[in-house]
Amino acid sequence: MSTPDYRDVFMGKWKQLRGRVREEWGKLTDSQIDQINGDYDRLVGVLQENYGYTHDRAREEADRWLSNMENGNKDPFGNP
Repeated sequence: MSTPDYRDVFMGKWKQLRGRVREEWGKLTDSQIDQINGDYDRLVGVLQENYGYTHDRAREEADRWLSNMENGNKDPFGNP
């Protein structure tokens, strides 16, 4: 089973996901969200800056969140 390409998902659904990014990561400013503009790598970088995550941890967080969004779950733990 292959891993979905979260970069494509994020870019393609940016307008729908933008508000949810703000909900999930409240430390992000409007300016940072504008800079992300659907770019997965920018999201990872901003998470590193604002939350002090390592690159790997930021990717894990972004992937977990995107996977939940793709599966229709808003809760990061998959609860309904």
